[in-house]
Amino acid sequence: MVAKKVVISGADAIAEAVKMCKPKVLPMYPITPSTLIPEKLSEFVFNGEIDAKMIHVESEHSAASALFGAYAAGVRSFTATASNGLAYMHEMIPIISAARFPAVMAVANRTISGPINIWNDHSDSMSERDQGWIQLYVESSQEAFDTILMAYKLAEKENVSLPVMVCLDGFYLSHVFEPVQLEEQQSVDKFLPDYKPKDYLDVNSPKTFGPIAFPNSFMEFHEQEENAMQEALKEILTINLEFKKQFNRVYGDGLIEEIELADAEYAIVTVGSVTGTARVAVEELRQQGKKVGVIKIKSIRPFPKEELIKATKNLKSIGVIDKHVSLGSDGAVTLDVKSALYGTSVKVEGFIAGLGGRDITVEKIKKVFECLEKGNKGYWLK
Repeated sequence: MVAKKVVISGADAIAEAVKMCKPKVLPMYPITPSTLIPEKLSEFVFNGEIDAKMIHVESEHSAASALFGAYAAGVRSFTATASNGLAYMHEMIPIISAARFPAVMAVANRTISGPINIWNDHSDSMSERDQGWIQLYVESSQEAFDTILMAYKLAEKENVSLPVMVCLDGFYLSHVFEPVQLEEQQSVDKFLPDYKPKDYLDVNSPKTFGPIAFPNSFMEFHEQEENAMQEALKEILTINLEFKKQFNRVYGDGLIEEIELADAEYAIVTVGSVTGTARVAVEELRQQGKKVGVIKIKSIRPFPKEELIKATKNLKSIGVIDKHVSLGSDGAVTLDVKSALYGTSVKVEGFIAGLGGRDITVEKIKKVFECLEKGNKGYWLK
């Protein structure tokens, strides 16, 4: 395949990237808005563009179970889901991570019903943030394509060996067409080597996966996962730079991206496609002389605590835009940011926004900055 720029949906960008990563097993169960991903991958399989077995399973739980089985057999695999489909996978999500299988899954973010709703927010993946999966959130279709390539490289690092969710906003990215640079296969092969697992089912070298862990060993399993998450923090930085060298594209430092922060007094923290809207709002406010900026968080797990402390050291206050709420507490990202910045002089206010697909407009983001300047409390941005 020759490198070329095409106009495709975010879902197709994911599928194109997966094809170039050469997985051997694709267990799939469609759910809106992730359905376009397995549809495109099924075309690739049917046309012989990818040498992979697509398994049409009977549920999302089965898709996750087959994902586990594929990695237990020692082959690179992939699946995609969204919303209640991810919730249905919940039993298998920590089992895959505890087995230290380097799986990659795309989540086309959609709200968790109820009431019944098919539109975008982050309640599906944020609800799974504590189950041992690395979580990377993307702003654009190009970043979605690129992050799939980086996700496999990251997951398969021996000192990491954890599964990765690549999260793209449902409809806003999955169904919207944007220009995407598709790289040539030879360049991708150079960046992402063949998958050569050390731990898989082999009759000549028997191993156990998913054993029972008694109280005297259970904590140690999770301690190893936590240590791997800390290794992932370092590897994300390295892989981001390697990707820049190979493909001349970069996303901040791979963990966060600082936008107009050099002289900023106030900033908002964003995750996902809303960052694009925030960029416009900041540009317009800066034309009015406002010293404002944006901190885009790409990696929610592992959470970039030290990077966030450095990025905010000269700010008076920040507002966190959360597309998920931990009912009875605060937004999920707000809680992480407050924890990371505890003991610093930076004031943190949380803003719940976009639930169930509610639009987050430029004017709403400007209102957040106005709130920060006045020293007011955060609120539900309706």
